[in-house]
Amino acid sequence: MSYIKEKFKVKADELSTEVKDLLKNHGSKVIGDVTIAQAYQGMRGITGLVTETSLLDANEGIRFRGYSIPELRDNLPKAVGGAEPLPEGLFYLMLMGELPTEADVQHLSSVWARRSHVPNHVFDAIEALPITTHPMTMFNVGIMALQTESLFAKAYAEGINKKDYWSYMYEDSMNLIARLPRVAAYIYRRKYKNGQHIQPDGLLDWGSNFAHMLGYDDEGFKELMRLYMTIHADHEGGNVSAHTTHLVGSALSDAYQSFAAGMNGLAGPLHGLANQEVIRWILAMQEELGGGTPTKEQIEKYVRKTLADGKVVPGYGHAVLRKTDPRFTAQMEFAKKHLPEDELVKIVWMVYDVVPGVLTELGKAKNPWPNVDAHSGALLVHYGMVEYEFYTVLFGVSRALGVLASLCWDRALGLSIERPKSVTTEWMKNFVEGKVEASAE
Repeated sequence: MSYIKEKFKVKADELSTEVKDLLKNHGSKVIGDVTIAQAYQGMRGITGLVTETSLLDANEGIRFRGYSIPELRDNLPKAVGGAEPLPEGLFYLMLMGELPTEADVQHLSSVWARRSHVPNHVFDAIEALPITTHPMTMFNVGIMALQTESLFAKAYAEGINKKDYWSYMYEDSMNLIARLPRVAAYIYRRKYKNGQHIQPDGLLDWGSNFAHMLGYDDEGFKELMRLYMTIHADHEGGNVSAHTTHLVGSALSDAYQSFAAGMNGLAGPLHGLANQEVIRWILAMQEELGGGTPTKEQIEKYVRKTLADGKVVPGYGHAVLRKTDPRFTAQMEFAKKHLPEDELVKIVWMVYDVVPGVLTELGKAKNPWPNVDAHSGALLVHYGMVEYEFYTVLFGVSRALGVLASLCWDRALGLSIERPKSVTTEWMKNFVEGKVEASAE
């Protein structure tokens, strides 16, 4: 057993004891009330999940094990000569609850490099799809084809003690994280680069090797991948991709099945697919205005037209946040350092100056500020990745770090299958009229 896995087991046993005590002594304590509106409108604000890896505060933004994104950029280990945090370090932090050392990060890089081999049948499954297939569909097919490698599924079929479930989830998660960049890069090169594939370089860190396999060896793009993979990794447990992964995993589905389910959620326009919608919207605005850099007045007019047509301005508003997304700010700082004169980036910044005021004036959003999707596409386009349908796959590779770390904790703590109570609209009407009573059962 590797030292990181042994260390995780010790921490898991300690927290499991704390959780048991918490349930024994305070399990009946009420932590919130549910309204009819919440039941119908996406369960917003209902506290009903435990996710150890990160916590989203409406006013402060995301914190990974208590650390903000600026703190991560300062404190997580970096590649030699680099300034952005290594994603391996964030995974260690989410898994262990403590900052990693340089040695911890190097260990993870080498472990993932050794485990990165993808069986040929996975590529065969992807090749069976039409070239016109959306990259996220190819990605999910690749993930499900990898399910043949699940150690948990094999061990469960043979019969194992439930106390050992966590160990197999850990191994499956480590293998899946190691292989995802290879699968994603294969899809990119197949769909957009005439099937001219690039073999992995085991001497590179995880994010840098991903960039290499995609075909981008520019140091700036490698830095962007390290930042991108870090800031997109987790956003507590209630978002669609994280919640779905947890939900499916709660049925003892293995890491591959659970993660694939989460990725189907990420592919939705109201979740991860939004990053490609931002670029489409900006390019459509440029085309309608005759090309070039528009003025703020032209942007405002186009924003108002978008809203008047019953559409949304993609990349703005968030279900929880009530401030500018710190992930947006991190990308803006990256752009100011590496590409301050880029035309598309400048347009993103001008949109940022305009949209919040218009949304506030029209009362279109409780949070009129940009989220992570509002900036990421412009950075990718600068380095030559103009295939915006692929952006959600990048998001998915990153999100694996958070949701798979969480699955390890789900198994280690022995969390129950998720099964909330549901009622009918007829029941709701009877409840409002006092004919039935709410039950905690």
